[in-house]
Amino acid sequence: MVANRVFVSIDQQLAHIKEGNKLPKHLAIIMDGNGRWAKQQGQHRVFGHESGAESVKKIVEGCLELNIPYLTLYTFSTENWNRPIQEVEMLMSLLISSLNNELEELQKNKIRINSIGSTLNLPSDVIETLEKVSQSTKNNCNITVTLALNYGSKEELTGVLQQLAVKVKNNIISAENIDESTINKHLYTQNLPEVDLLIRTGGEKRLSNFLLWQLAYAELYFTDVLWPDFTKKELFEAIIDYQNRERRFGKTSEQIYE
Repeated sequence: MVANRVFVSIDQQLAHIKEGNKLPKHLAIIMDGNGRWAKQQGQHRVFGHESGAESVKKIVEGCLELNIPYLTLYTFSTENWNRPIQEVEMLMSLLISSLNNELEELQKNKIRINSIGSTLNLPSDVIETLEKVSQSTKNNCNITVTLALNYGSKEELTGVLQQLAVKVKNNIISAENIDESTINKHLYTQNLPEVDLLIRTGGEKRLSNFLLWQLAYAELYFTDVLWPDFTKKELFEAIIDYQNRERRFGKTSEQIYE
């Protein structure tokens, strides 16, 4: 494992990370703290969300520097519809403008945009923008950035059970043949690898209905840093922490290193 060290600069962090050979293939982030950050600044919540969008760009850039091929961001949950309607409308508008404004940069850096979640309840202009950007970037290969939008893991797993129940009823598949692989093929994330590392900002220590199946063996990293203050420095700290962990997947340490 990589020894713990104190790093003065981001460049030192990056160099140290690249010395090791254990990087997450799939990083997922719960981006929490925009509203609280805005309140600390004496601003409205919209200011926090706009600043949070800037953090997304920095973290995607950091993942590109580390050659992390998959990044999934918890963008809007099924529970977020309970927020004030003005905030929801602003979030949807911010998503559309961000995708449109960043399309040229996405193409330049070969970033593919993907989305998971239910399209039910999503405004038509959001769906149209997602489809346009997803199609425009589908051949990009440096990193796949997946936006979990109108996403809830319980809703996802309920849908999987319903699909499988119908297939069993219609004799398309037998109940005895349903295994982990079968379930994976019916998830929103069927084309993504399992998550290696989950980062949650903002100080809360819960999963909030995010990728419950996919996080079964992920390493969890919680930080008090609010999302608008989460920079590449904080990202690299999380990656270094990940590199210092021993991932056993049910085995003993002796089995891993023998």
